[in-house]
Amino acid sequence: MFSQLSLSCPFNAALISCLSPRKPAMLLLTSLASVYFLAAAAFAVPAQEKRVHHQADLSDHVHDDSQNYQYDHEAFLGKEDAKTFDQLTPEESKERLGKIVDRIDTNKDGFVDHSELRKWIKHRQNRYIEENVNKHWKDYDANGDDKIAWEEYKNTTYGYYLGDDFNDIEDKETYKSMLARDERRFKAADKDGDGIATREEFTAFLHPEEFSYMKDVVVQETVEDIDKNGDRKINLAEYIGDMYTPEDGEAEPDWVQTEKKHFAEFRDINKDGYLDADEVAQWVLPGEVDHADNEAKHLIHETDTDKDGRLTLEEVLDKADYIKMSTITDYGGMRVEDHDEL
Repeated sequence: MFSQLSLSCPFNAALISCLSPRKPAMLLLTSLASVYFLAAAAFAVPAQEKRVHHQADLSDHVHDDSQNYQYDHEAFLGKEDAKTFDQLTPEESKERLGKIVDRIDTNKDGFVDHSELRKWIKHRQNRYIEENVNKHWKDYDANGDDKIAWEEYKNTTYGYYLGDDFNDIEDKETYKSMLARDERRFKAADKDGDGIATREEFTAFLHPEEFSYMKDVVVQETVEDIDKNGDRKINLAEYIGDMYTPEDGEAEPDWVQTEKKHFAEFRDINKDGYLDADEVAQWVLPGEVDHADNEAKHLIHETDTDKDGRLTLEEVLDKADYIKMSTITDYGGMRVEDHDEL
């Protein structure tokens, strides 16, 4: 079961963390329930899409200001918080808008520039990642120094069985493989090589697909997951087998034939019948438009009255009709607290 889960979810380390044998029984049961939920969510993704890492959408709405500003609202605060925004009075809206602008203005010069606004929108876009890291941080930072050493992570996750070399576990080879894979990923995320992960490095460990310097790790793990004959590349049978296993009497879905064509015509760029590391990278880590960057430019263009390329609080308030203060400024889960940093 554990190896199947790791194959179907990109956050392998996070799932392994849930299975820490040192956690109390009730917590472990809760963690396992979360794993089942995550696995169900992974399998809910179309099979041909589960390996591809896309940027999180800023909004499910069409970006068309002639219809409404819902895309901008959700881009500014995140999709979940945008559901609770219509509950503030104009006075409350102005007060909270001021707090938001103050938080976005990280250098405290009284202006919000493109870089600050893009960073804010990325922060909202990637909030689920930050929440996941925060959820695991205290479990692994055993000595409370706000860093996580490899030994802390290893002992917390695998420590109960390490002395016995996993001999008490039925599928000990799977656990050994998990440990080796975690160590390799941890070392890749540890940019300065000191064996200790900062919060950013630990985020790269849990979510390597979000960091360009972890690209090789994502590609290597993808190849290892799909490659069954150990030749370190992916043939057509392995590619399809990762998505679809036929059952007796079952007609092959049409999308399988489509994926076979995609493999031959698009994935296998050099037409040698295999996907090598470079071809896998182009498949699972496609280059995409920076939606946060585009949205920051759009919001500044629409709100920047004096056209100096940056926003003041007065300009934001002056464009209240466009920005819809009562819609974008309800914090909901966005509390203005010291620990909720950009």
